[in-house]
Amino acid sequence: MKKKVLFISSTGGHLSELLRLSPMFEKYDYYIITEKTKSNLNLKSIYPNRVGYLVYGTKRRFLSYPFKLLFNCFKSLYYFLKIRPKVIVTTGTHTAGPMCCIAKLFRSKVVYIETLANSKTKTATGRLIYHIADLFIVQWEEMLKLYPKAIYGGWIY
Repeated sequence: MKKKVLFISSTGGHLSELLRLSPMFEKYDYYIITEKTKSNLNLKSIYPNRVGYLVYGTKRRFLSYPFKLLFNCFKSLYYFLKIRPKVIVTTGTHTAGPMCCIAKLFRSKVVYIETLANSKTKTATGRLIYHIADLFIVQWEEMLKLYPKAIYGGWIY
């Protein structure tokens, strides 16, 4: 029986990085979760019955963002209970934060890959997840100074 692994990220560059891990998908009973946007609706046809969507939210919309984040927290709990993954793999950002926290509550493993886009500063989600991740991977060697318990994994691309 294959281990259940949930791959989660926000849309855009974080999702592009996450999908670079697709050669790993078939080794697991996998599921992918991202934000629902026009640009990634085709994922359901590429990965049938393996994709779930959260509500797209950006911190730039500071009035609606807290409500969308709260909704996504509940939807993340729904997905977690439905899928029951043993491992969460994420390339971040805010979309993945609630899922990683839920995973830790249910004793699942969390693998966080800090985005390639940051080579000198921590991301907000990286700061949060660093303390709860079972494995924290950076894509720039100099990021080890900011995250001393991380491992350097090189670029996903």
